[in-house]
Amino acid sequence: MFGWEFPPHISGGLGTACYGLTKGMTSFPDMEILFVVPKVFGDEHDSSIGLIGANNVPVRVSDVRITGFLKTMQQIEVGVNLLPYVDPELYEKYSSEIIQNDNRFITTDFEGKLKFTGGYGHNLMHEISNYAIVGASIAIENTFDIIHAHDWLCYPAGIAAKYISGKPLVIHVHATDFDRSGGNVNPVVYNIEKQGMLAADKIITVSNLTRNIVIEKYGIPPEKVVTVYNAVEPLDIKIKDGGKFDEKIVTFLGRITMQKGPEYFIEAAALVLNRMSNVRFVMAGSGDMMNKMIRRAARLGICDKFSFTGFLKGDDVYRMFALSNVYVMPSVSEPFGISPLEALQSNVPVIISRQSGVAEVLKHAVKVDFWDTHAMADAIYGILNYPALHAVFSKHGKTEVEKMKWETSAKHVRNVYYSVI
Repeated sequence: MFGWEFPPHISGGLGTACYGLTKGMTSFPDMEILFVVPKVFGDEHDSSIGLIGANNVPVRVSDVRITGFLKTMQQIEVGVNLLPYVDPELYEKYSSEIIQNDNRFITTDFEGKLKFTGGYGHNLMHEISNYAIVGASIAIENTFDIIHAHDWLCYPAGIAAKYISGKPLVIHVHATDFDRSGGNVNPVVYNIEKQGMLAADKIITVSNLTRNIVIEKYGIPPEKVVTVYNAVEPLDIKIKDGGKFDEKIVTFLGRITMQKGPEYFIEAAALVLNRMSNVRFVMAGSGDMMNKMIRRAARLGICDKFSFTGFLKGDDVYRMFALSNVYVMPSVSEPFGISPLEALQSNVPVIISRQSGVAEVLKHAVKVDFWDTHAMADAIYGILNYPALHAVFSKHGKTEVEKMKWETSAKHVRNVYYSVI
């Protein structure tokens, strides 16, 4: 299994999903997992799987030509670090480096190993290419039945492993560039995604919303694409009560990017504050739109009622939920969305956009169109001011989400594996 991040070193839901799924898979005695990431930091969460870093694998492949990927490879040069799902419009500049032949030179250290940052920096495309080379090396030196690659960053590694071993490839689509870019796709990323989909024996999507995108936008036969919904890890930590505040707390938690719809949260907040004053809005996260959102809150004159916390992870997420009265996810295009499940675990009612995969499975959540800020504001106002409404959504929402287990998702993935062996 190839992934790009693993807790606690995560930038979003991808690493969380990989951890939950692999942990659920270990409950089956016939499943043994070797999970590969670009770099192992040494403090990763224990999930009873074999976790190795590509940075620790000597490259022993002397003649591997992954023509389909390398010939169309583009090297991206940017002046700022990339986020995992960054809008391609953020690229300051890029230059194409078309490889004209099948030969490619790589630089290793004295042990024959490649260097990886394990992040999303300016050399991201170069690391994706090197990760594919390590994938080929791992395929030579290990015995396995299935290759499973998570998201576009890992598709080339999955293709390389399949090329070497001839074993079936399953790719897991956690998001597409249509989600990240709002339809203005980056052709480089799109090509990598499509190559992975064409090479795969089976494709797993995290929702029917994403499944439809894969079928319609990438031209993939429907019978090749299977939906397996995400789940949530049982809450095994005790978070102290947030205490009593004069203000109600309404929280947005996620990347502050176009995909997540932060501007709609700001506009809805202004509408709510026109009707009640004892409420504070919290935008927990980081991203390329953060400064723009701060300026917008200032123009609306609501900065005194807004807090920007920066990126939260681990226990800090649940501490934030312990303070919250309502959680809002106004995503423009959300393949799934694990954070509403985490909020419901903490007895926090959730308001989610209909344009999210999690809306397909949650019954006890308020669902609005991301662009309908008036409906969003009405929902926020109602939950804050009517205790019975708050109680119904928090109680039944928590009961509902406790039934969504990673073991169930893992069982579906296991069935996909056996369908291609």
